[in-house]
Amino acid sequence: MSAANVDLIQRLYATHASGDFDGVAAGCSPDVEWHSGGSGEDFPAFGPRKGRAAVREFFSIVSDTVEFSEFAPLEFYADKDKVIVLGMYTFRMKNGGPTVTSDWVHIFTIRDDKVAKFREFLDTAPTVAAYRLSLV
Repeated sequence: MSAANVDLIQRLYATHASGDFDGVAAGCSPDVEWHSGGSGEDFPAFGPRKGRAAVREFFSIVSDTVEFSEFAPLEFYADKDKVIVLGMYTFRMKNGGPTVTSDWVHIFTIRDDKVAKFREFLDTAPTVAAYRLSLV
């Protein structure tokens, strides 16, 4: 089961890289719990979401506000229904501001060959600072 779960997540990263955010949402359960970063009050893509439409909303917000120069899932680990991915990214806000680089951890919970839960951990402070500067 663990190898199949890693394969699923690697396919979803490839789908994401192609810009097919509907495809990523389709790889999630209808009631998926999606939580990225900190608070939505600090950066609109952060915070908890529920359901496929909310996952599409997340990707829409990110693609409208952020331009990635690098997004790299680097290491994959699996145990039972979990896949843990270590990675890094570099981006700038589309409205300008400093370049942000952060390591991240993504934790996926798989149920019936779909993502049932997603949790992202990253250094939120530089993202929030860059977002605030882009609003000025």
